[in-house]
Amino acid sequence: MQPSTYPIGPLWQGRIDAEEGPQAKRWHDVVNSPLAPTAVQPLALIGFCCDAGVFRNQGRVGASLGPAALRQALANNAWHGNRAVFDLGDVVCQGDQLEAAQAELSKAVAEQLALARLPVVFGGGHEVAFGSWQGLRQRALGMEKVPRIGILNLDAHFDLRAGLSSSGTPFRQIADDCQTRGWPFQYACLGIAPLSNTAALFERARGLNVWWREDRQMEPAHLPEIYTQLGDFIARCDQLYLSICLDVLPASVAPGVSAPATAGVALAVVEAIMDAAIACGKLTLCEIAELNPRFDIDARTAKVAARLVAKLAG
Repeated sequence: MQPSTYPIGPLWQGRIDAEEGPQAKRWHDVVNSPLAPTAVQPLALIGFCCDAGVFRNQGRVGASLGPAALRQALANNAWHGNRAVFDLGDVVCQGDQLEAAQAELSKAVAEQLALARLPVVFGGGHEVAFGSWQGLRQRALGMEKVPRIGILNLDAHFDLRAGLSSSGTPFRQIADDCQTRGWPFQYACLGIAPLSNTAALFERARGLNVWWREDRQMEPAHLPEIYTQLGDFIARCDQLYLSICLDVLPASVAPGVSAPATAGVALAVVEAIMDAAIACGKLTLCEIAELNPRFDIDARTAKVAARLVAKLAG
């Protein structure tokens, strides 16, 4: 990976509670520190510092600062995990060189998968998804049997746009890639905001057999039905790729994104779905996209993103 624009070490700082004993650890104590060996898969944190995709998609830039903000938000959180955590630094997109940055990210993801780690990618705009996918694909092609990959995207947008690669196109690009290879395109998008997606995008989603639910169908009362549908979706997969776009959350909870949600999906529902994805035993790759510190308020969005990442630690 290219050197980070941000100093990785100083970001992992926080309170030290030495007088409380060895159990009073925080994330900054644990990241890149050796833990007692366990059978639990380690986490590999990879930053994707990129605004090019959001700029091409005519959105509010600033997501390139997201990985640093997310690390800072995580650093002082109390540690309750059971996985080792390694910070691999950042892939940095230089100017408009999006495709080169995505290729660099794909290498990093594939390397960590080969080491039997769970890559957790910090975006960056949602163009991060095509780079993540390329790494997952590279690893899949090296396996004896190519696995069936399911993509679970928690998002207000389908991100199935046509045209030049951007933050609005990654899952259409993945669909095209799957078609070229003769692979099934298994894509679920939960949290869709109808007014943020054109009729053409809904039509494309239908044509690609996408399973989606609108934001109004993502209330806590809907969780039993969602669990049933999600269970059916996961049963058709060998590996699960979880992508979380922070704009799926209400603007009051996640103001620091390119396109804040008018309604959004409650954090408790997002966490419940995430718990199910983790518990299924097939989670292979996760990313957090669209954290934009330039528009955050009191680091609310960064703190929510940190809470979601902490879930992955166990």
